[in-house]
Amino acid sequence: MIGTKIPAVIKPLPQLTIKLPLKKDLRPYQAQGVAYGIEKEGSFINGDDMGLGKTFQAIATIIALKAFPCLIVCPSGVKENWRREWQKFSDVKAIVLEDSIKHNFTEYYRVGWAQVFIVNYESLKKYFVESINAVPDGKRFKVADVNLKKKFTDVFNGIIIDEIHKLKDPKTQSFKFTRAITKEKKVVMGLTGTMFVNSPLDVASQLMLINRLNDFGGYNYFKTRFCSGPKNASNLRELNVLLNDICYYRRNKTDPEIKKYLPDKSRQIVMCDLSSAARKEYNHAVSDMKSYMKQYKEATDEDVQKSMKGAVMVRIGLLKNIAARGKLKDAFDFIEDQVSQGQKVVVFANLNDVIQKVQERFPKSVRITGKENSIQKQNSIDQFQSDSKIKVIACNLKAAGTGVDGLQNVANVSCFIEFGWHSAVMDQAEDRLYRSGQHKNVMCYYFLAKDTIDTWNYELIETKRAMGNTVTGNDDQVETNIIDGIMNLFNQ
Repeated sequence: MIGTKIPAVIKPLPQLTIKLPLKKDLRPYQAQGVAYGIEKEGSFINGDDMGLGKTFQAIATIIALKAFPCLIVCPSGVKENWRREWQKFSDVKAIVLEDSIKHNFTEYYRVGWAQVFIVNYESLKKYFVESINAVPDGKRFKVADVNLKKKFTDVFNGIIIDEIHKLKDPKTQSFKFTRAITKEKKVVMGLTGTMFVNSPLDVASQLMLINRLNDFGGYNYFKTRFCSGPKNASNLRELNVLLNDICYYRRNKTDPEIKKYLPDKSRQIVMCDLSSAARKEYNHAVSDMKSYMKQYKEATDEDVQKSMKGAVMVRIGLLKNIAARGKLKDAFDFIEDQVSQGQKVVVFANLNDVIQKVQERFPKSVRITGKENSIQKQNSIDQFQSDSKIKVIACNLKAAGTGVDGLQNVANVSCFIEFGWHSAVMDQAEDRLYRSGQHKNVMCYYFLAKDTIDTWNYELIETKRAMGNTVTGNDDQVETNIIDGIMNLFNQ
């Protein structure tokens, strides 16, 4: 933008004037975001606040621009969520890249089986990098040293980089691989609620990824103009105006014109990988469960079956516990990202050792468990409300699921590492952050360990929600329903 007159004010976003083939209607502010993306020909960053529907806007923009096939680069935990969102909002078919299709996934597009392909940052090298040129000892390879598998990368007409701020460091491999893929592309959009992390230099790397840095005078000019002074930050108002004019927009959920369109609660699944040790332990527990379920199924005496229920539930609990402990790394990384965006987070779990692990990872945190009396619980809530340094409160589902007030005044994010069997339990926990009538958008994240009982458990909760039958009032019947479902699961 050297020599270009800087706009005096930030212009309002344009209006969408075309009809798009979507399964759901865009909210008015979302339609404006899509119109902006079309106006910028797909080269822009959506910086909307959490919960405003960045994913839906990105999907609609890709459809509007007909930028297929499309590649989505995202954190590992949200790959499945992206696939589900494409299915929820459109008729476009999306798949997650896996090793089984590593060498022929482009054929899926050619025959019409998929138009969107989803990959996490860590897998970019595996799927798209042919080789890396040798560099002198002690030197890092550059983007120019990355040789791509052109037969795969050349086919993409659109790229979405989710949580683009995670690629703010141009020295990382993920940045270099992503940049190698995007540098020849026209439609490259980034999504982030935290574009500015440490300094304006973070913004420069993100602008480079979407091929917009030259619009700001190039790297050296950007660094001199916007990253000078003792705090490595200068002319920030000018940068803000230029960003909004050229390739960026952000809306906040506190804006009255936005807030009135938001649902009270939004839920999102975050898929987590089990650690290798946990996977081994889980597989062993599954083998034991299968053996015991066979005995249970073959038992003909009702009294014998009834006596075996307790042992079945113990084994089910063990599977859930292993899954909970094994997914903590991915769960904590996600929570850390929320905290880095300035969010206060309420974390729910069942196991006391999981609560302890939360506090070990986030030392400046408080907790509510069955071990605290009412005064201690209230002290934890008061600290969470008043101390800006305390970003996390770890809650036992039972101890904090009911009778706890005050969390809704300070937090918008709840994260469930573990969950109960019934939607009533989960709804009560979710509502610790929401008070009827206050019209506040609460984000509820459920962490599911891949290929474990978590998925079935969550589907059971959702089924109960859909049926509106949240409480049976009969403990024995509850256990029977769970066991019957578990038997079906293991028979499959």
